[in-house]
Amino acid sequence: MQISSVNDVKIYNLSHGKSLPEWLSDRKKRALQNNDVDIQRRIELIQDFEMPTVCTSIKVSRDGQFILAAGTYKPRIRCYDTYQLSLKFERCLDSDVVAFDILSDDYSKLVFLHCNRYVEFHSQHGHYYKTRIPKFGRDFAYHYPSCDLYFVGASSEIFRLNLEQGRFLNSLQTDAVEHNVCDINPVHQLFASGTAEGKVECWDPRVRSRVGMLDCALSSVTEGTEQGLPSVSALKFNGSLTMAVGTSTGQVLLYDLRSSRPLLVKDHYYGLPIKSVNFQDHLDLVLTADSKIIKIWNKDTGKVFSSIEPQTNINDALGPAPRWCSFLDNLTEELEESPESTVYDDYKFVTRKDLENLGLSHLVGSALLRAYMHGFFMDIRLYHKVKTMANPFAYEEYRKDKIRQKIEESRAQRVQIKKLPKVNKELALKLMEEGDDEAELSARKKKGKALPSILSDERFQVMFENPDYQVEEQSEEFRLLNPIVSKVGQKRRKKLRLLAKQATDAENEEEEPEGRGSSDESSDDDKSWVDEVREQRRLIYEEGRDRRRQERKKQGQQPRFFQIKAGEEFRSFGDVARKQKLQKASLEERLKLEERSGTVNVADTAVGSKQLTFTLKKVSHDDTIT
Repeated sequence: MQISSVNDVKIYNLSHGKSLPEWLSDRKKRALQNNDVDIQRRIELIQDFEMPTVCTSIKVSRDGQFILAAGTYKPRIRCYDTYQLSLKFERCLDSDVVAFDILSDDYSKLVFLHCNRYVEFHSQHGHYYKTRIPKFGRDFAYHYPSCDLYFVGASSEIFRLNLEQGRFLNSLQTDAVEHNVCDINPVHQLFASGTAEGKVECWDPRVRSRVGMLDCALSSVTEGTEQGLPSVSALKFNGSLTMAVGTSTGQVLLYDLRSSRPLLVKDHYYGLPIKSVNFQDHLDLVLTADSKIIKIWNKDTGKVFSSIEPQTNINDALGPAPRWCSFLDNLTEELEESPESTVYDDYKFVTRKDLENLGLSHLVGSALLRAYMHGFFMDIRLYHKVKTMANPFAYEEYRKDKIRQKIEESRAQRVQIKKLPKVNKELALKLMEEGDDEAELSARKKKGKALPSILSDERFQVMFENPDYQVEEQSEEFRLLNPIVSKVGQKRRKKLRLLAKQATDAENEEEEPEGRGSSDESSDDDKSWVDEVREQRRLIYEEGRDRRRQERKKQGQQPRFFQIKAGEEFRSFGDVARKQKLQKASLEERLKLEERSGTVNVADTAVGSKQLTFTLKKVSHDDTIT
């Protein structure tokens, strides 16, 4: 039993808590009842007062002795005797029940409206008769003076079935497209039907004509109401002049039949359809329920008296407590302390993966494991014993985790250390500094916001995770394209070493050293970027010269050999001497030397084979040119 208090009104949840497992033996159940406080505090008003899956509707007979509940699965009806506090009978049905009513003072005459358009009549011994209506029904009401059943549903007509004559009568033709609920006033027998358009049509059964219409849709629309046309989802008369209308948007409207305007509008603020409306005349209270909450409020002022919000969905509400519940006052005073233990304290729920980790997969199918949902129940003592054997150092690991959590909580109060990625640390630090400067500048100007950093952009995330994207600062291209990167890199490397030292000190739980100020860093800015480029070129040249020198040394240690092909002479030294001699000789001597050696060749061309020969000779002064 659970006890709660809303507006100083105590609410007792008699069915709170976990149910006993069905596979427990009777001996184990008796042992739990003797040892478990929660089971001892459990109050079972009526034996088997439950449904296998869900209960759709519930009603109390007019004499107050019997409670009838319809539910599923399978579709069934159960009758409980409140004098004996036990289940009287249970009947299974062919289809789900949409609505049902008790026509007699006891359970001897019952009417069921099924989801397949069938209307089924039951007497005291069981099924009596079954007929079918033309359209799918949603609700019905019984008119006692004329013995007429009025059925409303997915049609503009209201069907009438006379139980005295045993035949259908002329239907009532309405202006609505569909009807959701209906009710008959117990005083003057006025029939009212709630439509899907948010209207209530009132009919006089004596003349079979409409005598009035209320437009509830516009009256239920408030500032917090969602857009859409509210339809009537609940309808209930109280006395001769009061009528309560529940809408699909979660409002309850109280009407006086003499006025077209509501006296009071009560909103549940959940936006869920109102499923049930009941009145408590002794305290002038109204009980309204949607699928989430039951609200109890004053009929005149609308002030909330109390509310009930169970863990499961609500389908129907009985209303005020009947006379057979009067003995609860004495029981609840004795059991007002809240329970401290649970039903399943002796069992541990484990999944198949947990069994594999513990090495207990071979126990599946044995009596030590009880299958339940997607796992198994096992004895808690066996679980702790196996857990200790599987991991004997579990307590030490748990203790270390707790210590680590406390250390991290204490670190959160200190100065936060910037965490750098493993790849491109210097680039990440540069971006952090630029981001801080930009944020400071935007805050100083008080205009706009700083642009998002590359570090927080998912598109560039791989650049700081994949080692293939590591920037090689020692490459020739990088050093020439970034003339001042060397000095800036020195400053950044100092800061990286400082951050690494701070992180190491934080891990060792030592005092964090004070970082060096910007005044300690050398800022050799006297050189221009041209000098820096020259210096980088000189360094690159020296590095290349040293590299070539080392290669020559390696080649000197390992001489290179060449193979002379057959028919060739080794004349490398003679060729060198000959080339030097030809460079000192005149053009004529070189041509003659090439003719002797046969190196001058004449090749045929496309225009023919021609050759010009020039001969130099001395000419005397006496010769004349003709």
